[in-house]
Amino acid sequence: MIKSKKAQEEMVGFGLIIVIAAVVILIFLSFMLRKPNTGVENSFEAESFMQAMLQYTTNCNDNQGFVNIQNLIFDCSENQICEDERSSCEVLNKSMGDILSNSWKLENRPEKGYSFGIKSEIGTLCYLEEGNKTENYKISTQMFSKGGNAFNISFYVYY
Repeated sequence: MIKSKKAQEEMVGFGLIIVIAAVVILIFLSFMLRKPNTGVENSFEAESFMQAMLQYTTNCNDNQGFVNIQNLIFDCSENQICEDERSSCEVLNKSMGDILSNSWKLENRPEKGYSFGIKSEIGTLCYLEEGNKTENYKISTQMFSKGGNAFNISFYVYY
């Protein structure tokens, strides 16, 4: 009789150890899987878009040929004029509007909206937005400078 009681006590002890281990594992997993829900994510898609967009060649021609968006940003900050007498800022805003509306169509898509801005130390050079802003968004930012003037480009895609 004594032998069987001892076996029962060992089985109950073993069961308690299993239950305690399972509870510890569940608590550990809940902390590991819980992420702070900031709603902000860096997006490789938005990053790739930003890099490609900066290299897009516009229809603004200066004395060295057609300029890309990045150089057009520099020209806009210096209030330069294209050869066809258009303001470089006007061409920048028109080109960015066309690129964004053609690249980020919002109908029947998971994207609900976007906002795009180019800021420098002298002010905002371009700001465009479309659709709805939500709490969930992905962001891409790019910073560069020329001639002591820093530029910050930000692109938010809202889901």
